[in-house]
Amino acid sequence: YTVSHKKLCAGIMVTASHNPKEDNGYKVYWDNGAQIISPHDHGIAQAIEENLEPWPKSWDVSLLDGCSFIHDPYDDINKAYFKDIKQHCFHRNLNKETKLKFVHTSVHGVGHQFVQSAFSAFDLPLPLAVAEQKDPDPEFPTVKYPNPEEGKGVLTLCFALANKEGVKTILANDPDADRLAVAEKQESGEWKVFSGNELGALLGWWLFKCWKMQHQNASAVKDVYMLASTVSSKILRAIALKEGFHFEETLTGFKWMGNRAKQLMDQGKTVLFAFEEAIGYMCSPAVLDKDGVSAAAITAELDCYLATKNLTLSQKLKAIYEEYGYHITQASYFICHDPNTIKELFERLRNYNGKSTYPNICGRFEVTGVRDLTADYDSSQPDKKAILPTSRSSQMITFTFANGGVATLRTSGTEPKIKYYAELCVPPGNSDPEQLKKELQELVSAIEEHFFEPGKNKLVRKSD
Repeated sequence: YTVSHKKLCAGIMVTASHNPKEDNGYKVYWDNGAQIISPHDHGIAQAIEENLEPWPKSWDVSLLDGCSFIHDPYDDINKAYFKDIKQHCFHRNLNKETKLKFVHTSVHGVGHQFVQSAFSAFDLPLPLAVAEQKDPDPEFPTVKYPNPEEGKGVLTLCFALANKEGVKTILANDPDADRLAVAEKQESGEWKVFSGNELGALLGWWLFKCWKMQHQNASAVKDVYMLASTVSSKILRAIALKEGFHFEETLTGFKWMGNRAKQLMDQGKTVLFAFEEAIGYMCSPAVLDKDGVSAAAITAELDCYLATKNLTLSQKLKAIYEEYGYHITQASYFICHDPNTIKELFERLRNYNGKSTYPNICGRFEVTGVRDLTADYDSSQPDKKAILPTSRSSQMITFTFANGGVATLRTSGTEPKIKYYAELCVPPGNSDPEQLKKELQELVSAIEEHFFEPGKNKLVRKSD
């Protein structure tokens, strides 16, 4: 945000993110306010390689004393950011009058004061903070992994506080507050933790509804865009088809969505929303990256609006699927520490029935399309070339199935994992979610058995 707001040439962020406590993350932003992509990543890597030995004066911090180049813009940026996200508050009066209460955790990270300020900016009742996790603590003492993406295990203290205070909605940021998890208490007393894809469906629906409310001119929709990473749910595509806006896929990661959003905005387009299944949401083009702070306030306002219609988030999600078609997703991974095994697994898929042939069947499921972003191949294109950027340094193959299923297999850039993302997309009217879940589970089991071959390849399944 600061890079864009101050028109700077670059930004560097050192962050704990949601990594194990031993690790730091490191993000670099270019002058367009988005994370770096090629060629800048290669240029920086090359500069590091050429300067592996620190310069003699690197440790002489006295050089900074009285340096006219150093400024701390925190106060100015803090005011400007909350002023900018206010433009995404559409129901201030409802927020002021709501009887809803919220619980929030920053999971020992930096999110607490920012989420409090975001709720104030929206005139929402301030969320109750989980006291034990409110303040930054690099030891992350109350959780095994400081990542709300892991689900209920990270939210134990939230559930206790919410049950005690009679609260039905929980909001959780990861330590650097760019991700957001949401949980809602059901009629049964059980807590439902929304997946990243489910919250993406809710926020996408909501942001388009709010935009439509302010733009009565029907032709304006032709300049509206939403984005999602290629391993995320296709629900935005279904909403876009019915409502008339544009939907685009990008490669995995917000560096791709942020850069594409900026390109579109420079062409005069409106980018309403971008998301990835790993609980990352860009609800405001003021920040060309995932932002869990604005997403928390916008989700709370959505909840307040739904309450006036006697609806819960879960009920609205069901209504969205019934209107636009059910999108059932399942994702997991296998651990494999042997790079050769991983390479052989993917090469086998590329030479499945002889050289350069991909599978045309997986168990009982017919394969109707293949896109291989490692090999620059897409069976759906006339020239058989992929549209999305390709990379030989990472493995990524997407299979489309005759039953409406889509499955992507890819390697992780940071961990010894082979991940898969499967989704069953059906048109409106096919509304038996339990039957669809069963069919998706069968498809996933077939993919594991025939494509991963965990026994033969000695793969370790994700532990619950």
